[in-house]
Amino acid sequence: MIHKRKARFRVLIARARRWRMPRDGVIYAGCGVVLAMLALCGYALYQSREDAIARALDSTRDVATITERDIARNFELYALSLQAVADGLRRPGVLDSPRLRREILFDRAATGQYVGAMVVIDALGNVVIDSDSDVPRGGNLSDRPYFRIHREAPDLGLDVSAPYNSRLRPGSRSIALSRRLSRPDGSFAGIVALGIDQEYFTSLFADLRIGQHGSVSIVRTDGTIIVRRPDDRHVTGSDISKTAFFQHLLAKDEGSLIASSPLDGAERLYSFRRIPQLPLIVLVAEATDDIYAGWWGRALTIGSLMLIFGIGVIVLAAWLGAELRRRQRVEHELERLAGTDGLTGLPNRRALCETLEREWLRARRTGSVLSLLFVDIDHFKAYNDTYGHQAGDVALTAVARCIRRVIQRPGDCVGRYGGEEFVVVLPDTDAAGAGVVGENIRVAIGELGIAHQGGEFGRVTVSIGATTSRSDRVTDVSVVVRAADEALYTAKARGRNRVAQMGVG
Repeated sequence: MIHKRKARFRVLIARARRWRMPRDGVIYAGCGVVLAMLALCGYALYQSREDAIARALDSTRDVATITERDIARNFELYALSLQAVADGLRRPGVLDSPRLRREILFDRAATGQYVGAMVVIDALGNVVIDSDSDVPRGGNLSDRPYFRIHREAPDLGLDVSAPYNSRLRPGSRSIALSRRLSRPDGSFAGIVALGIDQEYFTSLFADLRIGQHGSVSIVRTDGTIIVRRPDDRHVTGSDISKTAFFQHLLAKDEGSLIASSPLDGAERLYSFRRIPQLPLIVLVAEATDDIYAGWWGRALTIGSLMLIFGIGVIVLAAWLGAELRRRQRVEHELERLAGTDGLTGLPNRRALCETLEREWLRARRTGSVLSLLFVDIDHFKAYNDTYGHQAGDVALTAVARCIRRVIQRPGDCVGRYGGEEFVVVLPDTDAAGAGVVGENIRVAIGELGIAHQGGEFGRVTVSIGATTSRSDRVTDVSVVVRAADEALYTAKARGRNRVAQMGVG
Protein backbone atom coordinates (compact mmCIF):
# COMPACT_ATOMS: atom_id res chain seq x y z
CA MET A 1 0.00 0.00 0.00
CA ILE A 2 2.85 2.40 0.86
CA HIS A 3 4.54 1.64 -2.44
CA LYS A 4 1.28 2.38 -4.32
CA ARG A 5 0.91 5.75 -2.62
CA LYS A 6 4.50 6.67 -3.35
CA ALA A 7 4.04 5.77 -7.01
CA ARG A 8 0.87 7.83 -7.32
CA PHE A 9 2.52 10.75 -5.55
CA ARG A 10 5.44 10.69 -7.97
CA VAL A 11 3.04 10.70 -10.94
CA LEU A 12 1.13 13.68 -9.49
CA ILE A 13 4.39 15.57 -9.02
CA ALA A 14 5.33 14.82 -12.62
CA ARG A 15 1.95 16.12 -13.84
CA ALA A 16 2.32 19.29 -11.77
CA ARG A 17 5.71 19.92 -13.28
CA ARG A 18 4.28 19.51 -16.77
CA TRP A 19 1.43 22.00 -16.08
CA ARG A 20 1.72 25.28 -17.90
CA MET A 21 -0.54 28.29 -18.07
CA PRO A 22 -2.49 28.35 -21.36
CA ARG A 23 -0.60 30.02 -24.14
CA ASP A 24 -2.70 33.18 -24.15
CA GLY A 25 -3.78 32.91 -20.51
CA VAL A 26 -2.06 36.14 -19.44
CA ILE A 27 -3.72 38.10 -22.24
CA TYR A 28 -7.13 36.60 -21.40
CA ALA A 29 -6.57 37.39 -17.72
CA GLY A 30 -5.53 40.96 -18.55
CA CYS A 31 -8.59 41.43 -20.78
CA GLY A 32 -10.77 39.98 -18.03
CA VAL A 33 -9.35 42.43 -15.49
CA VAL A 34 -9.89 45.33 -17.89
CA LEU A 35 -13.45 44.25 -18.63
CA ALA A 36 -14.19 43.91 -14.92
CA MET A 37 -12.76 47.36 -14.23
CA LEU A 38 -14.70 48.86 -17.14
CA ALA A 39 -17.86 47.19 -15.87
CA LEU A 40 -17.33 48.62 -12.38
CA CYS A 41 -16.52 52.03 -13.83
CA GLY A 42 -19.61 51.88 -16.04
CA TYR A 43 -21.78 50.91 -13.09
CA ALA A 44 -20.35 53.76 -10.99
CA LEU A 45 -20.95 56.24 -13.81
CA TYR A 46 -24.46 54.91 -14.29
CA GLN A 47 -25.17 55.37 -10.59
CA SER A 48 -23.71 58.88 -10.77
CA ARG A 49 -26.05 59.62 -13.70
CA GLU A 50 -29.02 58.32 -11.72
CA ASP A 51 -27.96 60.45 -8.75
CA ALA A 52 -27.82 63.53 -10.99
CA ILE A 53 -31.38 62.98 -12.22
CA ALA A 54 -32.54 62.23 -8.66
CA ARG A 55 -31.07 65.52 -7.38
CA ALA A 56 -32.66 67.41 -10.25
CA LEU A 57 -35.99 65.71 -9.53
CA ASP A 58 -35.85 66.74 -5.88
CA SER A 59 -34.93 70.28 -6.90
CA THR A 60 -37.76 70.70 -9.43
CA ARG A 61 -40.26 69.20 -7.00
CA ASP A 62 -39.19 71.63 -4.28
CA VAL A 63 -39.41 74.60 -6.63
CA ALA A 64 -42.85 73.50 -7.87
CA THR A 65 -44.09 73.06 -4.30
CA ILE A 66 -42.80 76.46 -3.12
CA THR A 67 -44.22 78.22 -6.18
CA GLU A 68 -47.58 76.48 -5.86
CA ARG A 69 -47.90 77.42 -2.19
CA ASP A 70 -46.91 81.04 -2.80
CA ILE A 71 -49.46 81.49 -5.58
CA ALA A 72 -52.17 79.63 -3.66
CA ARG A 73 -51.65 81.81 -0.59
CA ASN A 74 -51.79 85.11 -2.51
CA PHE A 75 -54.67 84.08 -4.71
CA GLU A 76 -56.61 82.94 -1.66
CA LEU A 77 -56.37 86.50 -0.32
CA TYR A 78 -57.51 87.89 -3.66
CA ALA A 79 -60.39 85.41 -3.75
CA LEU A 80 -61.50 86.51 -0.28
CA SER A 81 -61.46 90.14 -1.41
CA LEU A 82 -63.62 89.28 -4.41
CA GLN A 83 -66.04 87.38 -2.18
CA ALA A 84 -66.15 90.34 0.21
CA VAL A 85 -67.18 92.63 -2.64
CA ALA A 86 -69.85 90.18 -3.76
CA ASP A 87 -71.20 89.95 -0.21
CA GLY A 88 -71.00 93.74 0.34
CA LEU A 89 -73.07 94.48 -2.72
CA ARG A 90 -76.02 92.78 -1.05
CA ARG A 91 -75.94 95.18 1.91
CA PRO A 92 -78.57 97.96 1.78
CA GLY A 93 -77.36 101.50 1.04
CA VAL A 94 -73.92 100.49 -0.17
CA LEU A 95 -74.52 101.73 -3.67
CA ASP A 96 -75.98 105.08 -2.55
CA SER A 97 -72.73 106.81 -1.60
CA PRO A 98 -69.53 106.45 -3.70
CA ARG A 99 -67.33 107.11 -0.62
CA LEU A 100 -69.21 104.61 1.52
CA ARG A 101 -69.20 102.18 -1.32
CA ARG A 102 -65.40 102.22 -1.63
CA GLU A 103 -64.79 102.02 2.12
CA ILE A 104 -67.09 99.03 2.61
CA LEU A 105 -66.40 97.04 -0.55
CA PHE A 106 -62.64 97.50 -0.90
CA ASP A 107 -60.69 96.73 2.28
CA ARG A 108 -57.16 97.05 0.78
CA ALA A 109 -56.67 93.34 1.07
CA ALA A 110 -56.25 93.13 -2.67
CA THR A 111 -53.63 95.85 -3.03
CA GLY A 112 -50.01 95.48 -3.96
CA GLN A 113 -47.31 96.31 -6.45
CA TYR A 114 -48.62 94.06 -9.21
CA VAL A 115 -52.35 94.17 -8.37
CA GLY A 116 -54.57 96.34 -10.54
CA ALA A 117 -58.03 97.75 -9.93
CA MET A 118 -60.91 95.70 -8.67
CA VAL A 119 -64.06 96.43 -10.69
CA VAL A 120 -67.69 95.48 -10.65
CA ILE A 121 -69.18 94.83 -14.07
CA ASP A 122 -72.94 94.70 -14.60
CA ALA A 123 -74.85 92.15 -16.66
CA LEU A 124 -74.29 94.20 -19.82
CA GLY A 125 -70.52 94.36 -19.37
CA ASN A 126 -70.30 97.95 -18.19
CA VAL A 127 -67.89 98.89 -15.39
CA VAL A 128 -70.11 100.25 -12.63
CA ILE A 129 -67.75 100.30 -9.65
CA ASP A 130 -63.97 100.94 -9.69
CA SER A 131 -61.73 100.55 -6.64
CA ASP A 132 -59.33 103.22 -7.95
CA SER A 133 -61.88 105.97 -8.58
CA ASP A 134 -65.19 107.25 -7.31
CA VAL A 135 -66.19 107.71 -10.92
CA PRO A 136 -65.77 104.39 -12.73
CA ARG A 137 -63.56 104.42 -15.79
CA GLY A 138 -65.71 103.98 -18.80
CA GLY A 139 -65.72 100.94 -20.96
CA ASN A 140 -67.64 97.83 -21.84
CA LEU A 141 -65.95 94.47 -21.14
CA SER A 142 -68.68 92.14 -22.31
CA ASP A 143 -66.37 90.76 -25.02
CA ARG A 144 -63.82 89.54 -22.51
CA PRO A 145 -63.66 85.72 -22.15
CA TYR A 146 -63.65 85.98 -18.35
CA PHE A 147 -66.99 87.88 -18.55
CA ARG A 148 -68.62 85.48 -20.99
CA ILE A 149 -67.58 82.38 -19.11
CA HIS A 150 -69.37 83.48 -15.93
CA ARG A 151 -72.47 84.43 -17.89
CA GLU A 152 -72.58 80.95 -19.43
CA ALA A 153 -71.45 78.88 -16.40
CA PRO A 154 -73.39 79.78 -13.21
CA ASP A 155 -71.52 77.31 -10.99
CA LEU A 156 -68.01 78.19 -12.06
CA GLY A 157 -66.90 79.98 -8.90
CA LEU A 158 -63.48 81.66 -8.95
CA ASP A 159 -61.91 81.90 -12.40
CA VAL A 160 -58.39 82.81 -13.53
CA SER A 161 -58.37 84.15 -17.06
CA ALA A 162 -55.91 83.78 -19.88
CA PRO A 163 -53.49 86.70 -20.40
CA TYR A 164 -54.92 89.78 -22.09
CA ASN A 165 -53.95 93.38 -22.82
CA SER A 166 -55.60 95.59 -20.22
CA ARG A 167 -57.93 98.37 -21.35
CA LEU A 168 -58.03 100.02 -17.97
CA ARG A 169 -54.22 100.11 -17.78
CA PRO A 170 -52.99 100.52 -21.36
CA GLY A 171 -49.74 98.71 -22.13
CA SER A 172 -50.14 96.26 -19.27
CA ARG A 173 -50.35 92.51 -19.84
CA SER A 174 -52.64 91.07 -17.17
CA ILE A 175 -54.77 88.18 -16.02
CA ALA A 176 -58.11 88.54 -14.27
CA LEU A 177 -59.44 86.83 -11.15
CA SER A 178 -63.22 86.97 -11.35
CA ARG A 179 -66.34 85.79 -9.56
CA ARG A 180 -70.00 85.77 -10.72
CA LEU A 181 -72.60 88.08 -9.27
CA SER A 182 -76.17 86.72 -9.13
CA ARG A 183 -79.56 88.25 -8.45
CA PRO A 184 -81.85 86.77 -5.76
CA ASP A 185 -83.54 84.67 -8.43
CA GLY A 186 -80.16 83.30 -9.54
CA SER A 187 -79.98 85.16 -12.80
CA PHE A 188 -76.74 86.73 -14.02
CA ALA A 189 -76.05 90.16 -12.52
CA GLY A 190 -72.47 90.64 -13.68
CA ILE A 191 -69.01 89.89 -12.24
CA VAL A 192 -66.46 91.26 -9.84
CA ALA A 193 -62.95 91.11 -11.25
CA LEU A 194 -59.39 91.86 -10.13
CA GLY A 195 -56.53 92.46 -12.55
CA ILE A 196 -53.05 91.06 -11.79
CA ASP A 197 -50.07 92.18 -13.83
CA GLN A 198 -47.98 89.37 -15.36
CA GLU A 199 -44.94 90.99 -13.81
CA TYR A 200 -46.10 89.41 -10.57
CA PHE A 201 -45.08 86.01 -11.91
CA THR A 202 -41.90 87.39 -13.39
CA SER A 203 -40.85 88.69 -9.97
CA LEU A 204 -41.93 85.41 -8.36
CA PHE A 205 -39.72 83.39 -10.74
CA ALA A 206 -36.78 85.81 -10.72
CA ASP A 207 -34.69 84.09 -8.04
CA LEU A 208 -35.45 80.49 -9.02
CA ARG A 209 -32.46 78.44 -10.12
CA ILE A 210 -33.57 76.17 -12.94
CA GLY A 211 -30.44 75.95 -15.08
CA GLN A 212 -29.51 77.66 -18.31
CA HIS A 213 -32.19 75.92 -20.37
CA GLY A 214 -34.80 75.33 -17.66
CA SER A 215 -38.25 76.86 -17.49
CA VAL A 216 -41.07 77.67 -15.07
CA SER A 217 -44.64 77.95 -16.36
CA ILE A 218 -48.14 78.58 -15.10
CA VAL A 219 -50.68 76.79 -17.29
CA ARG A 220 -54.46 76.93 -17.18
CA THR A 221 -56.30 73.64 -17.05
CA ASP A 222 -57.68 74.40 -20.54
CA GLY A 223 -54.10 74.33 -21.93
CA THR A 224 -53.44 78.08 -22.11
CA ILE A 225 -49.98 79.18 -20.99
CA ILE A 226 -50.47 82.10 -18.62
CA VAL A 227 -46.81 82.85 -18.09
CA ARG A 228 -43.48 81.18 -18.81
CA ARG A 229 -39.92 81.92 -17.87
CA PRO A 230 -38.08 82.39 -20.11
CA ASP A 231 -40.57 83.65 -22.65
CA ASP A 232 -37.94 83.64 -25.37
CA ARG A 233 -40.40 82.79 -28.10
CA HIS A 234 -43.32 84.78 -26.74
CA VAL A 235 -45.23 81.62 -25.95
CA THR A 236 -47.39 83.28 -23.28
CA GLY A 237 -51.00 82.75 -24.30
CA SER A 238 -50.18 79.70 -26.45
CA ASP A 239 -52.54 76.72 -26.36
CA ILE A 240 -51.00 73.27 -25.71
CA SER A 241 -54.25 71.49 -24.88
CA LYS A 242 -54.00 69.17 -27.92
CA THR A 243 -50.58 67.77 -27.01
CA ALA A 244 -49.99 64.40 -25.32
CA PHE A 245 -47.70 66.21 -22.92
CA PHE A 246 -50.55 68.32 -21.57
CA GLN A 247 -52.88 65.32 -21.33
CA HIS A 248 -50.31 63.73 -19.05
CA LEU A 249 -50.40 66.82 -16.83
CA LEU A 250 -54.19 66.59 -16.51
CA ALA A 251 -54.07 62.93 -15.46
CA LYS A 252 -52.67 63.70 -11.98
CA ASP A 253 -52.65 66.49 -9.45
CA GLU A 254 -48.87 66.28 -9.20
CA GLY A 255 -46.02 64.27 -10.65
CA SER A 256 -42.82 64.23 -12.67
CA LEU A 257 -41.79 63.12 -16.14
CA ILE A 258 -39.03 63.43 -18.71
CA ALA A 259 -40.42 64.65 -22.02
CA SER A 260 -39.74 66.86 -24.99
CA SER A 261 -41.23 70.34 -24.70
CA PRO A 262 -44.22 70.95 -27.01
CA LEU A 263 -42.91 74.51 -27.43
CA ASP A 264 -39.24 74.18 -28.39
CA GLY A 265 -38.67 70.40 -28.55
CA ALA A 266 -35.96 70.41 -25.85
CA GLU A 267 -35.92 67.42 -23.52
CA ARG A 268 -36.52 68.37 -19.91
CA LEU A 269 -37.31 66.89 -16.55
CA TYR A 270 -40.72 68.27 -15.52
CA SER A 271 -42.29 68.44 -12.06
CA PHE A 272 -45.84 69.76 -11.89
CA ARG A 273 -48.43 70.54 -9.24
CA ARG A 274 -52.04 71.60 -9.62
CA ILE A 275 -53.04 74.56 -7.40
CA PRO A 276 -56.05 73.59 -5.23
CA GLN A 277 -59.32 75.42 -5.98
CA LEU A 278 -57.71 77.16 -8.96
CA PRO A 279 -57.65 76.16 -12.64
CA LEU A 280 -53.85 76.47 -12.66
CA ILE A 281 -50.92 74.09 -12.96
CA VAL A 282 -47.38 75.01 -11.86
CA LEU A 283 -44.81 73.46 -14.17
CA VAL A 284 -41.07 73.49 -13.30
CA ALA A 285 -38.59 72.02 -15.79
CA GLU A 286 -34.84 71.52 -15.90
CA ALA A 287 -33.19 70.61 -19.20
CA THR A 288 -31.57 67.17 -19.27
CA ASP A 289 -28.57 68.78 -21.00
CA ASP A 290 -28.09 70.95 -17.91
CA ILE A 291 -28.67 68.04 -15.54
CA TYR A 292 -26.06 65.86 -17.25
CA ALA A 293 -23.59 68.63 -18.13
CA GLY A 294 -21.40 68.02 -15.07
CA TRP A 295 -21.88 64.27 -15.33
CA TRP A 296 -20.73 64.21 -18.94
CA GLY A 297 -17.53 66.03 -17.98
CA ARG A 298 -16.77 63.51 -15.24
CA ALA A 299 -17.77 60.58 -17.44
CA LEU A 300 -15.48 61.66 -20.28
CA THR A 301 -12.57 62.25 -17.92
CA ILE A 302 -12.98 59.00 -16.00
CA GLY A 303 -13.83 57.02 -19.13
CA SER A 304 -10.76 58.33 -20.98
CA LEU A 305 -8.49 57.54 -18.04
CA MET A 306 -9.99 54.06 -17.70
CA LEU A 307 -9.60 53.45 -21.44
CA ILE A 308 -5.95 54.52 -21.37
CA PHE A 309 -5.36 52.41 -18.27
CA GLY A 310 -7.15 49.44 -19.86
CA ILE A 311 -5.07 49.69 -23.04
CA GLY A 312 -1.95 49.86 -20.86
CA VAL A 313 -3.00 46.74 -18.96
CA ILE A 314 -3.73 44.85 -22.19
CA VAL A 315 -0.39 45.89 -23.70
CA LEU A 316 1.37 44.84 -20.51
CA ALA A 317 -0.53 41.55 -20.48
CA ALA A 318 0.44 40.94 -24.12
CA TRP A 319 4.07 41.62 -23.29
CA LEU A 320 3.93 39.34 -20.25
CA GLY A 321 2.17 36.70 -22.32
CA ALA A 322 4.91 36.83 -24.96
CA GLU A 323 7.58 36.60 -22.25
CA LEU A 324 5.73 33.74 -20.58
CA ARG A 325 5.44 31.83 -23.87
CA ARG A 326 9.14 32.36 -24.50
CA ARG A 327 9.92 31.14 -21.01
CA GLN A 328 7.63 28.14 -21.43
CA ARG A 329 9.36 27.24 -24.68
CA VAL A 330 12.71 27.47 -22.94
CA GLU A 331 11.47 25.45 -19.97
CA HIS A 332 9.91 22.88 -22.28
CA GLU A 333 13.16 22.55 -24.16
CA LEU A 334 15.10 22.28 -20.90
CA GLU A 335 12.67 19.69 -19.63
CA ARG A 336 12.99 17.75 -22.85
CA LEU A 337 16.77 17.91 -22.62
CA ALA A 338 16.62 16.93 -18.94
CA GLY A 339 14.68 13.82 -19.90
CA THR A 340 16.70 12.98 -23.01
CA ASP A 341 19.93 11.09 -23.33
CA GLY A 342 22.40 13.43 -24.98
CA LEU A 343 24.10 10.70 -27.04
CA THR A 344 21.29 8.56 -28.40
CA GLY A 345 18.38 11.03 -28.27
CA LEU A 346 16.30 8.48 -26.37
CA PRO A 347 14.58 9.20 -23.02
CA ASN A 348 17.10 8.95 -20.22
CA ARG A 349 16.71 6.88 -17.09
CA ARG A 350 14.65 9.51 -15.20
CA ALA A 351 12.16 9.99 -18.03
CA LEU A 352 12.06 6.23 -18.57
CA CYS A 353 11.19 5.61 -14.90
CA GLU A 354 8.37 8.20 -15.08
CA THR A 355 6.95 6.47 -18.16
CA LEU A 356 7.19 3.10 -16.47
CA GLU A 357 5.41 4.41 -13.35
CA ARG A 358 2.66 5.95 -15.45
CA GLU A 359 2.08 2.83 -17.53
CA TRP A 360 2.17 0.71 -14.39
CA LEU A 361 -0.60 2.76 -12.75
CA ARG A 362 -2.63 2.67 -15.96
CA ALA A 363 -2.27 -1.09 -16.15
CA ARG A 364 -3.42 -1.38 -12.53
CA ARG A 365 -6.43 0.80 -13.25
CA THR A 366 -7.46 -1.13 -16.38
CA GLY A 367 -6.32 -4.58 -15.26
CA SER A 368 -4.14 -5.03 -18.37
CA VAL A 369 -0.70 -6.64 -18.76
CA LEU A 370 2.67 -4.87 -18.98
CA SER A 371 5.85 -6.22 -20.52
CA LEU A 372 9.40 -5.00 -20.04
CA LEU A 373 12.56 -5.69 -22.06
CA PHE A 374 16.12 -5.16 -20.79
CA VAL A 375 18.50 -4.91 -23.76
CA ASP A 376 22.25 -5.08 -23.13
CA ILE A 377 25.03 -4.94 -25.76
CA ASP A 378 27.25 -7.98 -25.42
CA HIS A 379 30.89 -7.39 -24.43
CA PHE A 380 30.59 -3.66 -24.89
CA LYS A 381 33.58 -2.91 -22.61
CA ALA A 382 35.73 -5.02 -24.88
CA TYR A 383 34.31 -3.12 -27.87
CA ASN A 384 35.39 0.18 -26.35
CA ASP A 385 38.81 -1.21 -25.51
CA THR A 386 39.24 -2.45 -29.08
CA TYR A 387 37.75 0.36 -31.15
CA GLY A 388 37.82 3.29 -28.75
CA HIS A 389 35.11 5.20 -26.97
CA GLN A 390 34.22 7.32 -30.01
CA ALA A 391 33.44 4.19 -32.00
CA GLY A 392 31.56 2.91 -28.97
CA ASP A 393 29.37 6.02 -29.00
CA VAL A 394 28.65 5.44 -32.69
CA ALA A 395 27.67 1.87 -31.98
CA LEU A 396 25.38 2.93 -29.11
CA THR A 397 23.67 5.45 -31.38
CA ALA A 398 23.17 2.86 -34.11
CA VAL A 399 21.69 0.35 -31.65
CA ALA A 400 19.34 3.01 -30.26
CA ARG A 401 18.07 3.91 -33.72
CA CYS A 402 17.58 0.25 -34.54
CA ILE A 403 15.52 -0.43 -31.40
CA ARG A 404 13.39 2.66 -32.02
CA ARG A 405 12.77 1.49 -35.59
CA VAL A 406 11.66 -1.97 -34.51
CA ILE A 407 9.07 -0.85 -31.92
CA GLN A 408 6.36 0.85 -33.96
CA ARG A 409 3.30 1.11 -31.68
CA PRO A 410 2.65 4.66 -30.38
CA GLY A 411 2.37 3.47 -26.77
CA ASP A 412 5.67 1.57 -26.75
CA CYS A 413 8.71 3.36 -25.32
CA VAL A 414 12.47 2.75 -25.43
CA GLY A 415 15.04 4.56 -23.31
CA ARG A 416 18.67 4.34 -22.33
CA TYR A 417 18.84 2.88 -18.85
CA GLY A 418 22.57 3.46 -18.42
CA GLY A 419 25.84 2.58 -20.14
CA GLU A 420 25.10 0.00 -22.83
CA GLU A 421 21.68 -0.97 -21.38
CA PHE A 422 18.33 -0.05 -22.93
CA VAL A 423 14.84 -0.66 -21.57
CA VAL A 424 11.74 -1.16 -23.70
CA VAL A 425 8.29 -0.63 -22.09
CA LEU A 426 5.50 -2.51 -23.86
CA PRO A 427 2.00 -1.67 -22.50
CA ASP A 428 -0.84 -4.14 -23.22
CA THR A 429 1.64 -6.74 -24.48
CA ASP A 430 1.53 -10.34 -23.26
CA ALA A 431 4.49 -12.73 -22.91
CA ALA A 432 4.23 -14.01 -26.46
CA GLY A 433 4.17 -10.50 -27.88
CA ALA A 434 7.09 -9.45 -25.70
CA GLY A 435 9.08 -12.44 -26.97
CA VAL A 436 8.36 -11.51 -30.59
CA VAL A 437 9.39 -7.88 -30.07
CA GLY A 438 12.54 -8.94 -28.24
CA GLU A 439 13.50 -11.36 -30.98
CA ASN A 440 12.88 -8.74 -33.69
CA ILE A 441 15.19 -6.33 -31.85
CA ARG A 442 17.90 -8.99 -31.46
CA VAL A 443 17.79 -9.92 -35.14
CA ALA A 444 17.68 -6.32 -36.37
CA ILE A 445 20.75 -5.35 -34.31
CA GLY A 446 22.64 -8.39 -35.55
CA GLU A 447 21.80 -7.43 -39.14
CA LEU A 448 23.44 -4.04 -38.62
CA GLY A 449 26.75 -5.90 -39.12
CA ILE A 450 28.78 -3.73 -36.80
CA ALA A 451 32.14 -5.53 -36.51
CA HIS A 452 33.16 -6.69 -33.01
CA GLN A 453 36.31 -8.75 -32.86
CA GLY A 454 36.02 -9.20 -29.09
CA GLY A 455 32.60 -10.95 -29.34
CA GLU A 456 31.71 -14.56 -29.95
CA PHE A 457 29.86 -13.74 -33.17
CA GLY A 458 32.26 -11.23 -34.76
CA ARG A 459 29.63 -8.47 -34.77
CA VAL A 460 27.72 -6.42 -32.25
CA THR A 461 24.93 -8.46 -30.64
CA VAL A 462 22.57 -7.95 -27.73
CA SER A 463 21.16 -10.05 -24.92
CA ILE A 464 17.55 -9.36 -23.93
CA GLY A 465 15.69 -10.15 -20.74
CA ALA A 466 11.90 -10.05 -21.03
CA THR A 467 9.21 -10.24 -18.38
CA THR A 468 5.43 -9.85 -18.42
CA SER A 469 3.19 -9.15 -15.47
CA ARG A 470 -0.40 -8.41 -14.60
CA SER A 471 -0.32 -5.36 -12.37
CA ASP A 472 -3.10 -6.62 -10.11
CA ARG A 473 -0.91 -9.54 -9.05
CA VAL A 474 2.22 -7.55 -8.21
CA THR A 475 2.57 -5.07 -5.38
CA ASP A 476 5.23 -2.80 -6.93
CA VAL A 477 6.70 -2.02 -10.33
CA SER A 478 10.20 -2.61 -8.98
CA VAL A 479 9.37 -6.32 -8.92
CA VAL A 480 8.90 -6.22 -12.70
CA VAL A 481 12.20 -4.38 -13.15
CA ARG A 482 14.07 -6.95 -11.07
CA ALA A 483 12.44 -9.80 -13.00
CA ALA A 484 13.50 -8.30 -16.35
CA ASP A 485 17.02 -7.78 -15.01
CA GLU A 486 17.20 -11.40 -13.85
CA ALA A 487 15.96 -12.54 -17.26
CA LEU A 488 18.79 -10.52 -18.85
CA TYR A 489 21.39 -12.27 -16.71
CA THR A 490 19.82 -15.56 -17.69
CA ALA A 491 20.22 -14.68 -21.40
CA LYS A 492 23.89 -13.80 -20.83
CA ALA A 493 24.45 -16.99 -18.86
CA ARG A 494 23.02 -19.05 -21.70
CA GLY A 495 25.55 -17.72 -24.19
CA ARG A 496 24.39 -14.17 -25.05
CA ASN A 497 22.76 -13.00 -28.31
CA ARG A 498 19.43 -14.40 -27.22
CA VAL A 499 16.11 -13.51 -25.55
CA ALA A 500 15.29 -14.95 -22.14
CA GLN A 501 11.87 -14.58 -20.55
CA MET A 502 10.91 -14.73 -16.90
CA GLY A 503 7.39 -14.51 -15.55
CA VAL A 504 6.36 -12.50 -12.49
CA GLY A 505 3.21 -12.17 -10.44
